[in-house]
Amino acid sequence: MEADMVGLSFIILGIFLFIGKWLRVLIPLFQRLFLPSSLIAGLLALIVGPEVLGQIFDLFTSEDFVLQQGFIPEEVLLAWEELPGLFINIVFASLFIGKDLPSIRKMWDIGGAQVVMGQLLSWGQYVIGLVLVIFILTPIFDVNPLVAGLIEISFVGGHGTAAGLAGTFNELGLEEGTDLALGLATVGVLSGVIIGIIFINWGARTGKAQEISENQGIKMEEETGIIEFDDREPAAQLTTKPESVEALSIHFAYIGIAIGVGAILLEGLVQLEQFTWGAWTDIELMVHVPLFPLAMVGSIIVQILSNLFDKYNIIDRGMINRISGFSLDILIVSALGTVSITAIGDNFVPFIILGAAGLIWNVLAFLYLAPKMIPTNWFERGIGDFGQATGISATGLLLIRIADPQSNTTSLEGFGYKQILFEPLVGGGLFTAASTPLIAQLGPVTVLIIAGIVTIAWLLIGIFYFGRKNKG
Repeated sequence: MEADMVGLSFIILGIFLFIGKWLRVLIPLFQRLFLPSSLIAGLLALIVGPEVLGQIFDLFTSEDFVLQQGFIPEEVLLAWEELPGLFINIVFASLFIGKDLPSIRKMWDIGGAQVVMGQLLSWGQYVIGLVLVIFILTPIFDVNPLVAGLIEISFVGGHGTAAGLAGTFNELGLEEGTDLALGLATVGVLSGVIIGIIFINWGARTGKAQEISENQGIKMEEETGIIEFDDREPAAQLTTKPESVEALSIHFAYIGIAIGVGAILLEGLVQLEQFTWGAWTDIELMVHVPLFPLAMVGSIIVQILSNLFDKYNIIDRGMINRISGFSLDILIVSALGTVSITAIGDNFVPFIILGAAGLIWNVLAFLYLAPKMIPTNWFERGIGDFGQATGISATGLLLIRIADPQSNTTSLEGFGYKQILFEPLVGGGLFTAASTPLIAQLGPVTVLIIAGIVTIAWLLIGIFYFGRKNKG
């Protein structure tokens, strides 16, 4: 592919992001749903591309019609198809760089109940997906059993993880996996916000949401996504002189190092597998695991080394956030813009069953398990776990901010600590990345037994350890 076409693909992607942002500002429905501008932009790109508009033109025009593929050139779409697999590494390599890494004890004391609740939700999603595959989806609809992992991959991992696992899906013969996962991720984000807001209104009326009353509204800046002029703060801090090195460049270099460390770790695991359990059992997992979860481990290593040796504190978390946020926006637009609606349509009933089952599990867990597992402020803390389990961490943060606008509880702090103990394993972590290869190698029944044992373990810890603590 020529370099100028790659450049054009970014220009067109930027145009869609621009339109998506202003659609969010101008359309009240998008504001009430708290849709990210990148999600709006990606869906718009999908609509005006070959999968929707192109199909309409195909019905009424000849094959040589200039808009036969919609408004997005085929070469641009080919470039977009490569972007998610690249930018997901940047997103995950940014997770812990520039963050304070408190002691495990402190994280567990403050956020332990949320860690347990989040783990229970994620592992429960695997159990539900595997049960559906074993008893319904594969026997009745002849669906590939590898779809069993899509609920957790899509709901908790989100669009980024779904797109980042495209290579793994294709290697294992689940070519429709990426499209189904991206569709489920979109369902998750929309449902997480809508159901979460319903829960908060219900909590305000019943007194379960103690930090918000019925007449407390949502700030306009939350709806439009634009910060009021007087409330604006610097996006990041310059930690290096531009004549020495641009601050953005050195922060990007730190992220690159984290990705490099992750690549070394992954290659080491691949070689270890080939000479140990891979050679003994003919079971290969690591060769199908993508780079991004190891890039996350790399970010932890880079941060630990920075704490030990960087006396100048060069890393600014705000700058890392900007790089990560930019990468995630690029990833979401390019991934959604290249979704195959045909693949979803061919598997529509299984798609609906997976999405509905995942949502039912999350709702029931929040209503009936969160009060028993989270000893204090269960609503404010549990709503964040529900949001993340349905529509990624950003949805969880949004719901926490609405339910606890003054941060009077430990919900926000606990949610932050939770990510450090949560994301290395699920929600885009090592098990999320390895779940599909595991199902392919061990079979859904074996993985169901494993996931079931882990789910029960988290449930027992939640009820009998945290649930018995003084509710104050």
